[in-house]
Amino acid sequence: MGMLQTMKQAWKIPEMRKKMLYTLMMMVVFRLGSNIPVPGINRALLTNMFDSNDAGLFGLFNLFSGGSFQNFTIFALSITPYITSSIILQLLTVAIPKLEELSKQGEEGRRKIAALTRYITIALALIQAIGYTFGLFGGVLSDDSILSKIVIVLCLIAGTTFLMWLGERINEKGIGNGISLIIFAGIVSRVPTTITSTFTKLSSGEASIISVILFIIFALLIIVGIIMVEEGVRKIPVQYAKKVVGRKMYGGQSTHIPMKVNQAGVIPVIFAVSILQLPNTIAYMAPGSKFASFATKYLSSSGNPGVYIFGVLEVLLIVAFTYFYAAISYNPTEIADQMKTNGGFIPGIRPGKPTAEYIQKVSSRLNLVSAIFLAIVATLPTILNQLTSLSIGFGGTSLIIAIGVALDTMKQIETMMVMRNYSGFLK
Repeated sequence: MGMLQTMKQAWKIPEMRKKMLYTLMMMVVFRLGSNIPVPGINRALLTNMFDSNDAGLFGLFNLFSGGSFQNFTIFALSITPYITSSIILQLLTVAIPKLEELSKQGEEGRRKIAALTRYITIALALIQAIGYTFGLFGGVLSDDSILSKIVIVLCLIAGTTFLMWLGERINEKGIGNGISLIIFAGIVSRVPTTITSTFTKLSSGEASIISVILFIIFALLIIVGIIMVEEGVRKIPVQYAKKVVGRKMYGGQSTHIPMKVNQAGVIPVIFAVSILQLPNTIAYMAPGSKFASFATKYLSSSGNPGVYIFGVLEVLLIVAFTYFYAAISYNPTEIADQMKTNGGFIPGIRPGKPTAEYIQKVSSRLNLVSAIFLAIVATLPTILNQLTSLSIGFGGTSLIIAIGVALDTMKQIETMMVMRNYSGFLK
């Protein structure tokens, strides 16, 4: 109810309504583009190719593309190359001093890093598009000429470039994180198909009503858990010393440092899934090869024992990226120095280095809880699907991303409304 009330209040404000309509329009453009097929594809052969494979084999790719991969539309590559390039640059920023220095140069540095991200994205999209056109989808082309394949490659690169531009426009003129919202729109678009498929299986007897009820209960518990963790805050008490200036006394108040339980948000899950896509992406570029057979069996979420290996790797990557992202976005030393400068201290902890160590300790514990929770939520639905024989497309990873993006967008709307109210008060 609180979320609906916030949306209602934001809609009444002309500036906010304009941003919301712009974001919605961009999402509509994305969904329209997701239904535009690339030229030169035999749709009947494409349908047969996917029907002959396990649906779970392409689950990761359809997760980010909203079904565009399976339909081989102009957005088949989705925004994955952009996410991968972001991961590469963030890792390089830690390893290369020049990039680290660039990241600290304010707006100008961010613009240069954004430009590098775009270049890497286009390069990755080119490699991936060539691999899909000449590899995985090579057998469904209605025209096998080089010219036709070049056109398909260019269409796929243009699609990813357009999505990258779309995300940046949402960041600039809309509400929320553009890239995350594109992934969110792709996930949500699969809900009607999932519901229809579930009812079909119920009618045919492939799934029992008990399995569906259990899944709904499990999904509701996951949703409640995700919201609790996303909204959870650890408050570290801070006391400010009293200062006498002239005849007046200032300071002495008590406050706290709010530390989110899940400081990294949905980023670790998105990054982990993107990394796990790489082996299957390479396998699809070279179908029939030994590596393709190995990746399908051991590194795919539909393989056996691949589903278990995939689950373990997903857990490890989520934990690793949770700590990594928190480390580059949260600086305990800087917070401790600011507190010391302003005369603040944590009761029972000496200012300076001991304060920084204490904040780091609390942050590490919160990251551990967050990482374990995200890992459990991301992997348990896959196990549930194996036990109940229900191929639910809206799994744990989808729920984490969808709910996390929705909550983050709502917080941005609330922040914009608060800032607008303050601006109006100051005028």
